[in-house]
Amino acid sequence: MTEAPTSIRRPPAPNPAERAKTIATRNGPASLMPTCERAGLDGERVVPVLHHVHHSGSVSVLLADDHPMVRAAEQTQRGELAVMVELADQAPVELREPIRGLLWITGWLRPLSPVSARARAVSIAESRPDERLLDVGHGVTLLRLTPASLVLADAEGTHSLRPHMFSAAPPDPFHDYEAQWLRHLESDHSDVVEQLAKHLPAELRGGRIRPLGLDRFGLRLRVESDAGDHDVRLAFSKSVESPPQLAMELRRLVGCPFLRGASG
Repeated sequence: MTEAPTSIRRPPAPNPAERAKTIATRNGPASLMPTCERAGLDGERVVPVLHHVHHSGSVSVLLADDHPMVRAAEQTQRGELAVMVELADQAPVELREPIRGLLWITGWLRPLSPVSARARAVSIAESRPDERLLDVGHGVTLLRLTPASLVLADAEGTHSLRPHMFSAAPPDPFHDYEAQWLRHLESDHSDVVEQLAKHLPAELRGGRIRPLGLDRFGLRLRVESDAGDHDVRLAFSKSVESPPQLAMELRRLVGCPFLRGASG
């Protein structure tokens, strides 16, 4: 097999497990679907009252006590229901196609005992306070999904992951900074976004250029045009870990060593 020319190699990006962990950590929209046909659940897509993906890849979900999925999990022979959780990675700026990627976690869903459910709710609240956790045992049931496999689909491709790969991966260092930064870039520094257009292929420069994503390896732009949407990754010169390093890389991409503000 002939090796692809260096000029067309893809820019570096976080590995699939890191990208999956970042999507899970951002806690975007989620839905549950049974993976086998069961009475009352055929083709049903369920939006939980609350969901939380743990570091290990297990997922806690809150559903109303009388929800058919709760009853189905309780009535299975082992007290476990085969389901898939779909997590959407949604862009923090308003785009006509806002979903940047999807993460599917397939595994076994089971209700927890009252004691275990309360302990798990307390554990979740320590990192993600939410008043809905107070309703556990009072109208809502907390269930746990134990992962068997994960699949990530995003602009970099589709990848299958084992739970131990997901558990070992860290989220991107900008996972909790990205949304604010991209919105700031979009609303207050449109001139910077326009200057980044010089890195795009000539045929894309006439479209509307939007900030799409940020990670330690680079900045992603979305070009919206009459011909469709196109995503382009602008690589940093090195992996970055902090806002000051990010500001330096942005200055490099724009070509202005005195650029200010876009890091704040």
